[in-house]
Amino acid sequence: MKQLPILLAALLAISIFPTPVTAQAAKPDRQVAVTIDDLPAGMADRLPATEITAMTTKLLGTLRDQKIPVVGFVNEKKLYKPGEVDERIKALQMWLDYGFELGNHTFSHASLNQVGLKAWEDDVIQGESVTRMLLAQRKMKLRYFRHPYLDTGRDLLSRRQAEAFLVERGYRIAPITLDGWDWMFAGLYEDAKKRNDTVLQQQIVKEYLAHHDAEFAYTEQLSVKVVGYEPKQILLLHASNLEADHIGELFDLLRKRGYRFITLEDALGDQAYSLPDTYVGEEGSGWIEHWAITQGKIPQGAPEMPQWVIDRTKELHMSTGQVSAETPN
Repeated sequence: MKQLPILLAALLAISIFPTPVTAQAAKPDRQVAVTIDDLPAGMADRLPATEITAMTTKLLGTLRDQKIPVVGFVNEKKLYKPGEVDERIKALQMWLDYGFELGNHTFSHASLNQVGLKAWEDDVIQGESVTRMLLAQRKMKLRYFRHPYLDTGRDLLSRRQAEAFLVERGYRIAPITLDGWDWMFAGLYEDAKKRNDTVLQQQIVKEYLAHHDAEFAYTEQLSVKVVGYEPKQILLLHASNLEADHIGELFDLLRKRGYRFITLEDALGDQAYSLPDTYVGEEGSGWIEHWAITQGKIPQGAPEMPQWVIDRTKELHMSTGQVSAETPN
């Protein structure tokens, strides 16, 4: 009987000081598909074709080396800069050469909410020609569509008509659930890079990573509240020098949060993407917000963009983050 206090003391010690194995919580098995918009480059009007090629080469090299499956979404208007059309098309072709897939993001990045259904449908069709040809050369089909600005329609009738039109043309809409607005950081980064301001570049990258980390945490928590679990997420990024130079650091951040990388097709197999979705509005948003609003819930607490980033973006006249291939005045 004298050994009983010793046994109790031993059990108490185990409960107070657990072993390293039990002390470490298991990482959640999170999954994410990566999508990249505005090909061949988000700032195609400000970059010559040689720089677009260099940016694309660097970006695709990282994606291939890290074995990240990606779908890139094309705005074909950005191909048509006099004297550079062939090289810009070759930059698109590189995505397929490296083993990735291309989708349609409309010809001119037209918003369904702004231009109306018929003009938007024409823009979708016009945005197919080069992309379909490049895919056909590899016996691939054009199967994904991404809404510009994530604008899915101002009213439910327009939204459903647009969806029916896309289905008729063989598309599946590519939703998004993770969005850190990288395009706002990308414009500032491009400007700092042109001016060789390395200190500002480092500050932008630090803020870009911190904002994305906060956005991921917010979306994970919102997912559980709205869906009941964390679905296979879909990340929205944009083709830029910021991503070409630093996307590897973003992937490291995702891995630390427990993510592994999957295809868009795999992500869309999650039952969450079949949830009721009647969201309409002036402003586009991610699909977790779609589902929340459909359920009568108002998403709150989203991370705010650093004010200096907003102010500097406006100063540089990059407030929309979207540019065409036309030469600026």
